[in-house]
Amino acid sequence: MESARAGLRAALAERLGAEVPVVPVGVTDAAAPGGSPGAADPWADERAGARVHLTASAVLVGPWGGDGTAPACGRCLALRWQRLRSRSERDALETGGPGLPRPAGSWPLLTAHAYDAVAAVCGAVLDGTGTTPPAARPADRALPQVTRIDLATLAVRTYPLLADPLCPDCAPAPAAAAPQATVWVERRKPDPGSYRLRPAAAYPIPEEALANPVCGALGGGTWLGVTSPTTAPVAGSVFVRGYAGLNDVTWSGQENAFATSRTLAFLEGLERYAGTHRRAPRAPVVGSWNELRERAVDPAACGFYEERTYREDPLVDPFDPDRAIPWEWGWSLRDERPVLVPSRLVYYSAGVRADNFVFECSNGCAIGGSPEEAVLGGLLELVERDAFLNAWYGAARMPAIDLSTVGGGAAAAMAERASLQGYDVHLLDHRIDLPVPVVTAVAVRRDGGPGLLSFAAAASLDPRAAVEGALSEVLTYIPHLSRQTRERRAELEAMADDFFLVRHLKDHAQLYGLPRMAEHARAFLEPRAVRSFEETYREWEASGRPRTLDLRDDLRAVTDALTGAGHDVVVVDQTTPEQERMGLRTVSTLVPGLLPIDFGWNRQRAPLMPRLRTALRRGGHRTTDLPDSGVHRVPHPFP
Repeated sequence: MESARAGLRAALAERLGAEVPVVPVGVTDAAAPGGSPGAADPWADERAGARVHLTASAVLVGPWGGDGTAPACGRCLALRWQRLRSRSERDALETGGPGLPRPAGSWPLLTAHAYDAVAAVCGAVLDGTGTTPPAARPADRALPQVTRIDLATLAVRTYPLLADPLCPDCAPAPAAAAPQATVWVERRKPDPGSYRLRPAAAYPIPEEALANPVCGALGGGTWLGVTSPTTAPVAGSVFVRGYAGLNDVTWSGQENAFATSRTLAFLEGLERYAGTHRRAPRAPVVGSWNELRERAVDPAACGFYEERTYREDPLVDPFDPDRAIPWEWGWSLRDERPVLVPSRLVYYSAGVRADNFVFECSNGCAIGGSPEEAVLGGLLELVERDAFLNAWYGAARMPAIDLSTVGGGAAAAMAERASLQGYDVHLLDHRIDLPVPVVTAVAVRRDGGPGLLSFAAAASLDPRAAVEGALSEVLTYIPHLSRQTRERRAELEAMADDFFLVRHLKDHAQLYGLPRMAEHARAFLEPRAVRSFEETYREWEASGRPRTLDLRDDLRAVTDALTGAGHDVVVVDQTTPEQERMGLRTVSTLVPGLLPIDFGWNRQRAPLMPRLRTALRRGGHRTTDLPDSGVHRVPHPFP
């Protein structure tokens, strides 16, 4: 690679009449000026200012252009490029040691034709004469650009580049985060029944910068599920390094039109981008619980695992109140004061060995066009999962909703699509002790075959939206469940015999593709009553649901319900610089004491928490607290 770099640099100097810095990409870790643990980066000092980057298969020219509002450097490009590599390549680059890439023969082999092509591109885009980027969307054209010349075909493609917010060369230095008051302002909605200030398509999302094979911030591209018989899915994915290695983080949109699904997919991807790691240049507060307890959330209120897990799982350790761990500043909506939250509960792919007392997920993270909109979305998700888990682990037989009475047209159409796949869908009113509508959809395969049961849930202040949200979710799973059950039959049967073999997110949902698991879902399949949609929500529509044009009133309705049940409501801002540019905000919401969703039977907090014992009684579904002997100790089927 050094020989190829030197040859390209000399060729460009000859053709352009000036020296052009050239650096290799993909030889050492670009994540820090010092390189990876296995090898120092000999080009660390040149990388940020370089505009020609040599990989094993292409030459990248840029960053160039842009309107100057979001500048990026050569290291930003190297970081984005590196994160799109395969699992094996990333591990080789980022973990060091003997796995570092080694040359295999004289490659890359640059010909005179390649030199001419690279020189022509450099002459066209690096001279500052205002070459127009080819991107279709204004948000992409405003960004710095990167042009790729393929060394095998000389094909030329240009992609927009988002600066890396933690780039060690061009990002601001991390500063200690300071507690800030959360002040709600009036947010005028288009109508009282709407909970989004603007349509999703109204935000200036730079789609090409988010998903492209050279420097996509969220992945190398998107794919469409053109054969899906129930929805029009669009999805993408990227490897994210966490405390357990590289994880494949997938983001998707599942609507009735590909254009809508694509926009929603990018919003979900941006939400996960903000939630997996801290992306803003601010440093956490470091200290022990005993040192910070007067101004911090008690981690115990958010749940711990059982002692067996800490004994047997090498990736987790019991919480130590005297051990220093990182914390993030949040804001208590109940107490109107700043509070510290363990970083492990906020950024669910980040962490250090000292704070490995729990594995968190994206529960309670949400994106919106304002802080109020994002917080409302995050709290509704927390309420939804808490209700589902209370019903599941409490084996509660809840009332069903007569689907034929929902009205509006969309619900009936979705049920028809499920029926064409051989599934009957049932709706359950899963409000436990909170008034906010929570609906669970259960799809049952009509012939009793593999792929028998699929579950999904949704919460909304609009009951019909909750119904449609749950139906839309369950429709995304049923086309694949039968095949997944057949392909994993032996694995799933073993899990049904030993629940401790249920270790991953996908295991929970796919386990209930086995017909034999229906006996464990009896409470969800045998509701205690069937009511019309109007009867189910008459009281909520009459006196519970806000009917104003101010989104703050909707948010207050949810927070008042939670604080009235004895819970604090905490918000941590996760917004990244890229999202601020798009007019978006992302938050992590926490309601200590609500049942948290976990995946892996060895890592379940909900069965141990006090709320599981009391919530059904508080909601009038039991006359007494749930005893330990009454806990339904079977893995939940939440997807």
